[in-house]
Amino acid sequence: MNTNDYKKLFLDFLQKKISVKEPKNLYKPVAYILQIGGKRLRPILALISADAFGEKPKNALDVALAIEVFHNFTLVHDDIMDRALIRRGQTTVHERWDVNTGILSGDVMLINAYQYLENYKPKVFKQLVKIFSTTAMEVCEGQQYDMDFETQNDVSLSAYLKMIEYKTSVLIAATLQMGAIIANASKLEQQKIYEFGIALGMAFQLQDDYLDSFGDVNTFGKQIGGDILENKKTWLYLKTMESATQTDRAFLQSITSKISENNSEKIEKVKSFYKKYRVDQHIKTQIKMYSDTALALLDALDIKAKPKLVLKELVLSLEKRNR
Repeated sequence: MNTNDYKKLFLDFLQKKISVKEPKNLYKPVAYILQIGGKRLRPILALISADAFGEKPKNALDVALAIEVFHNFTLVHDDIMDRALIRRGQTTVHERWDVNTGILSGDVMLINAYQYLENYKPKVFKQLVKIFSTTAMEVCEGQQYDMDFETQNDVSLSAYLKMIEYKTSVLIAATLQMGAIIANASKLEQQKIYEFGIALGMAFQLQDDYLDSFGDVNTFGKQIGGDILENKKTWLYLKTMESATQTDRAFLQSITSKISENNSEKIEKVKSFYKKYRVDQHIKTQIKMYSDTALALLDALDIKAKPKLVLKELVLSLEKRNR
């Protein structure tokens, strides 16, 4: 199987599971967010991982769906907190309906995610729920760190990297480990593929940070410069503050600490500082470092050759990703 095969297997399963029942105003937003696209990276990884350790990918479909539903639940709530208008090139849930609907529909998605794990035998279910709950807590902690950073002026690059590890990488890592659990892989191999997932997730998120400022809105699916408008302290911003002169730091801090009346002007001003200090190039070096780490960890895994090759191709494609 290749990546598209795993994706098709999951999407076919997803379509069978999506339904709009009463009350429709609760379940329509759920169906909407699950059907408007997305890379489906996490469910694909669950299927690849199970396959890599010798289990039929179809037996990991419930894990894949649980992860995807949980991930989309976090997006619905994140969009509310960020007051985002666009998600995957479409109107966000809270904007299409309203904030209260977004909160409640997100809540039911979280519950649904746990329900899908109930389809596994008790021993496997217990292992899956343990890592799933730990990961869910870490994702929430990562989101809180992200929110805290908005009002802090002393955020370090190391603190930022820890935040994105919790907010993004741990879910990717847990997805891979859960696929390994389905396949009854050893604890050691579970840990190895988890660590691979952390490195993969870090590279993925840093590429996301890069695309938020320097991507193409037609392929990225979100507003370009969204992080800048929300005054988020991303890797690009923090690296610039670390490298800039005192005068430039003061000016950059002044324009990223308030709401601008001219959004496009603010985005271009901030991006000009990123380019001046070449952080748009520095972040690519950082992405490659995490990608190389992921490849080294992957080489150490005792898994089937073909799924390993698919995972390798996924890592190598990260630096070329445009959405």
